[in-house]
Amino acid sequence: MSNKLNHSMSLASPDANGISTKQKIALAIGFIGLFILALALFNTNLPNQGAFLTISLGLITVGTILYANDAYLTKHEGIKNDQVWFKSISSRGVLGWLTGVGLTAFYIVLYFYADLLGLGTNGEANTGLVALFDPLSRLLSGNPASQWFVYGTLYTIAIIAFGYKFILKYRHNRYQQIRTVSVMFFQLGFAFLIPEFMARLNSDTFKLPYYDLKNVWPLNYYNFEQYRIDEFINAGNIGLALLIFGVASIFIITPILTYKFGKRWYCSWVCGCGGLAETAGDSFRQLSSKKLSAWRLERWLIHTVLVFAVVMTTAVVYTYLGYDPNKYWLTKDVFLMSVAGFLTFIFAGVMIFKRKELGKDAKYGAVGYFVVIALLIGIHVFGDTGKIFFLKAETLRSSYGFAIGSIFSGVIGTGFYPILGNRAWCRFGCPMAAILGFQQRLFSKFRITTNGGQCISCGNCSTYCEMGIDVRAYAQKGENIVRSSCVGCGICSAVCPRGVLKLENDKLDGRISSNEILLGNDVDLMDYVNKK
Repeated sequence: MSNKLNHSMSLASPDANGISTKQKIALAIGFIGLFILALALFNTNLPNQGAFLTISLGLITVGTILYANDAYLTKHEGIKNDQVWFKSISSRGVLGWLTGVGLTAFYIVLYFYADLLGLGTNGEANTGLVALFDPLSRLLSGNPASQWFVYGTLYTIAIIAFGYKFILKYRHNRYQQIRTVSVMFFQLGFAFLIPEFMARLNSDTFKLPYYDLKNVWPLNYYNFEQYRIDEFINAGNIGLALLIFGVASIFIITPILTYKFGKRWYCSWVCGCGGLAETAGDSFRQLSSKKLSAWRLERWLIHTVLVFAVVMTTAVVYTYLGYDPNKYWLTKDVFLMSVAGFLTFIFAGVMIFKRKELGKDAKYGAVGYFVVIALLIGIHVFGDTGKIFFLKAETLRSSYGFAIGSIFSGVIGTGFYPILGNRAWCRFGCPMAAILGFQQRLFSKFRITTNGGQCISCGNCSTYCEMGIDVRAYAQKGENIVRSSCVGCGICSAVCPRGVLKLENDKLDGRISSNEILLGNDVDLMDYVNKK
């Protein structure tokens, strides 16, 4: 019998349970796999790189699977977020901060100091960690590995291994299982294997650009740069088909799917950033800030990034149009007028037909629209050959790539999982999420319906909302949840003990102005009755 004195009067245990013997063995197996990667990082001469890479990745995966099996298969199906605020790694404790620092350091090295990972420069062979991945890279694409191949491999392994853990954790919920299998499939197939196989088609006379088929502008903001467009055109019919598919994804495929299913079809079922957040980042979803100040920052920041992405892409395309009439039949002036006209059409349509649903955000949308139009006029007036606002277009693009593509989405977005939660990038910085959120708010059939009479105000839904939405406030009033930031992950519904929340696709009428239940503190009940 333990002699430990416990002063807590909580019915629930205030202390996190220790890990079992099987979990310790599983952790040891996983750390051995990581140790092999560390040996390669420090240029240890491993005799058979292919075998050691297989062993390393295999041990990491097996260790994660064994840990998940013991953590969840020994328990009944149901909500499994026990003692999450008492564990150091998931409550911004010492382990959480150490993990965050470690991930942040890895991303900084990956983006800016790839030579420290062993990337060969000036035709030199790879060494260290990158060289360990050479056999796998040559097997798939026929080329030596790069730091991005190393990252992509580890990224895919993380989604698959932790995706298995996620499926076990939420095995009582079919929706969670299906969408997790979906993100695992799209990451493995569309983001990892297919681009590598496409590289095998390349020869001295034919070259396809690297293309993650599930990435849509503005996430693949580089897709409309001159060198990329040239590669698409030079690749003939296949390259032209890929270019058309990229444009169709923006203006046709994405709006239709968002109208039918909400932004969840992409953010929770397809996107690689969302896939990593939902699997490897699941333990940190409760860390998202629910403060009103965070919501205000979110609205300004994510739409500022979107404005930056629109203007940057327009400026880059503008600078090279007209260089070669045989390739670029579109003139600069027509292109600028087309962009301005399209944005004006969207803005006018929203203000005329959807202003009421947009509510107070209408004025912020108007500000954003006029800022973009003013900048487009500035591009036309101050744009010179290869320059925009007296800056080279490449400087503008590289500034966006550094600040948004590297620092925000990579270093902060993933490295800060244990500090800011698993969807910091999706919530505050992703321009794709901003576009899909706009469409979801105004033109989608998707909503989360609530049965307020069944809500017991336990707060599970708000706690585990990774996007910082106070779901409980909607549930208490029986109000539909129609928020542009909602990624439709469905965790709020999965952790609700009363079945209050339900993800639905239904008609547009009444999805925002829903019927709310009457609460005693909302009105003077006698006054309400007398008015009947």
